[in-house]
Amino acid sequence: MTACIVLLGGSYDPVHNGHVALGEHCAALLRADLLRVIPAGAPWQKGSTHANAAQRADMVRLAFAALPLPVTVDTQEIERGAPTYTIDTLRAVRAEVGPQAALVFVIGADQLQRFDSWREWRQLFDYAHFCVAARPGFALDGPAIPAQVAEQFSRRLGTLQQIRNTPHGLTYLAPDFAVDISATEIRAALQRGETANAPIPAPVLDYIEQHHLYKS
Repeated sequence: MTACIVLLGGSYDPVHNGHVALGEHCAALLRADLLRVIPAGAPWQKGSTHANAAQRADMVRLAFAALPLPVTVDTQEIERGAPTYTIDTLRAVRAEVGPQAALVFVIGADQLQRFDSWREWRQLFDYAHFCVAARPGFALDGPAIPAQVAEQFSRRLGTLQQIRNTPHGLTYLAPDFAVDISATEIRAALQRGETANAPIPAPVLDYIEQHHLYKS
């Protein structure tokens, strides 16, 4: 059977329970062999991060350590030391794992609104499948999705089995899963000293407190 690797990128500033649940959910859907979590280095659409790259990578390792599946933290975007583009990351991962493995890149439905601004966005499908985590009732033909993005994602829709057993080029909507946790709101709560109900894995919260992150 084809090896299947789920790729979960993000700023992780900080990593929270929603990220962990999303990775676990998509890996389970696809019966993935590996979940590969990729902290962004210098995310070109977001500006600077609050925690530094090494701290964000440390927090990701702590957050995903308890999952009952193989997880690796891929720091290539951090090591690149320049603005990070998904196309570069996918090319590097594909070169590493070979042409046969199924690569599945997970994005949130909100990212489709800007997907046509991603560098070489049409070429992304030459390297990976795309799994879209969406709220119930989400549709690709909604007014917020650029028409050419909707057309590509609709035309490429595949089944979980097809995605699991082919290398790249298909899309899938996970219509019952969306992460409604805001990292911005978490940072604001931490700044106010409200840690009791923060939706963050306990080891990550300990790390944040030890390193005095998100205090100002």
